[in-house]
Amino acid sequence: MTITKEKVQEILNKTALRSRGPGGAIAVVKDGEVIGQRVWGFADVDQRIPMTSQTQLPICSITKQFVCALLIDLERNPTPTLAAKGDVRKQLSDHLVEILSPELTRDGELTLDRLCDMQSGMRDYWAMTTLWGSKPDDEFLIVRDCGPLLARTKSFHFQPGTEYSYCNVNFHVLARVIERATGESLGKLLEERILRPAGMSTAFLCPNTAQHPPPCVGYEGDEQHGFTAAVNKMEWSGDAGLVASLTDMIAYEKYLDRCYADPQSWYHTAIVAPKFKDGTPAKYHYGLSHTDIEGVNTIGHGGALRGYRLHRRHAPRERLSVVVMFNSDAGAFSPNIDIFRELLELPKPVTASVQADAGWVGAFLDQDTQLSIVITKGTRDGEVAISYDGAADTIKLSTPNHGKSDSAVATIRGDSLSIHRVGDNRILSARRIVPKESILKGTAFQGVYHCDEIESTFHCIGEDGVLYGAFDGYLGQGNATPMKYLGDDVWVLTCPRGLDAPAPGDWTIVFSRGEHDAIQGFTIGCWLARKVDFVKKA
Repeated sequence: MTITKEKVQEILNKTALRSRGPGGAIAVVKDGEVIGQRVWGFADVDQRIPMTSQTQLPICSITKQFVCALLIDLERNPTPTLAAKGDVRKQLSDHLVEILSPELTRDGELTLDRLCDMQSGMRDYWAMTTLWGSKPDDEFLIVRDCGPLLARTKSFHFQPGTEYSYCNVNFHVLARVIERATGESLGKLLEERILRPAGMSTAFLCPNTAQHPPPCVGYEGDEQHGFTAAVNKMEWSGDAGLVASLTDMIAYEKYLDRCYADPQSWYHTAIVAPKFKDGTPAKYHYGLSHTDIEGVNTIGHGGALRGYRLHRRHAPRERLSVVVMFNSDAGAFSPNIDIFRELLELPKPVTASVQADAGWVGAFLDQDTQLSIVITKGTRDGEVAISYDGAADTIKLSTPNHGKSDSAVATIRGDSLSIHRVGDNRILSARRIVPKESILKGTAFQGVYHCDEIESTFHCIGEDGVLYGAFDGYLGQGNATPMKYLGDDVWVLTCPRGLDAPAPGDWTIVFSRGEHDAIQGFTIGCWLARKVDFVKKA
């Protein structure tokens, strides 16, 4: 199949038209050469500074794969300090034990590879900042705030190696391990060993999101409601932090094409088909997600910060890469995949003409994770939308009771819901929860609750079903946010904004009762951070 430059430009023009936003930059690399790019809009709307291919944007979580590349390179080509001490992997693993609490490392199941593969079982620290009392626009500093965070991280929400769950703290820890073992800064090591060899001449590590280089500004909002400059005051280094231009990212895609041609390169190590502990195939390895697009294997990653969305993806066998960079909250994954589909002339999934069973719609509670699942009708006949991990997953039905998406297989049988989260290596067994009018009367849930493990206090305020929740912790006193009743003793605490973007989404709160049916505590969680137990104190 021939991909002409004219065809590429036509596709990129359509993408720009659909994703106008404040500004954007897209490129397509084929066989190691740029065959199309499109840059539009403004880096700074107020100052009318145009977006260009040289404009530097934070590439956010795309940074993770660079950290893994560095880890591989350090093992193959150790610094003099590492080489003098012998086994590099053992040195790195010893520092991992030093950094984390003994409760996490005593049995040896938490390894460097499981951090790289999102199989650590640790709760995501950007989600947990909500429980520690952060406000969305608060400052978060690595030296000041990460030590107390790691000290309060003492348990897993699943056993390492058994499942997948996105966790930024994995890569924060990897970065600190690398710095301790080498005695050098992450930024210096990345520049010398990965960025400059890749030809990324202006890319660099900028951990403080309040200090990104001008002129680019990230914007929240949309065309209907208007765009406003996003406020970011976090530091992140390892889980994110790199800043790069479209030109830099083009150089990186060319570099990966060269690396793929060399079976001994770090890239071949990073893109090996991943597995879980039980041998089941996984979809994330060494900071890279594996996505199948109608039989085409693609490897890449997205990035998100308040006011920015990015996605880069590479189909190694087809020698095709697509990079999408927005200085707004418009999703970058779907445009990226759509470009692949159009370039390779891949068929779009077809929804069968199936009438959905009425039992799909409603709220459910998974028995093990204690997370809520809310199902609504899809935008088309033959589809339902399942919300579990913060974003609605569209299930295309093959029968009224059964269907699947790219990441899940779901079946409804009366009040019982089963979802196989394929990429997570988890099967959810959920029961329907039904609202009870009596629950919405009185002050039974009102009170003060505490979690000793993470040192967090929760205030439940209100009565007669109008409840608000607020957390106190080492990061401060968080905002009071509304609670929504789902059914039985299950509520959700809304979380549309957090320190990180996107925010963790709604938190499920499952209250428990004791003697005389009195509320005695609750379990709270979201997909990124599950099963944290609080006890009622007052």
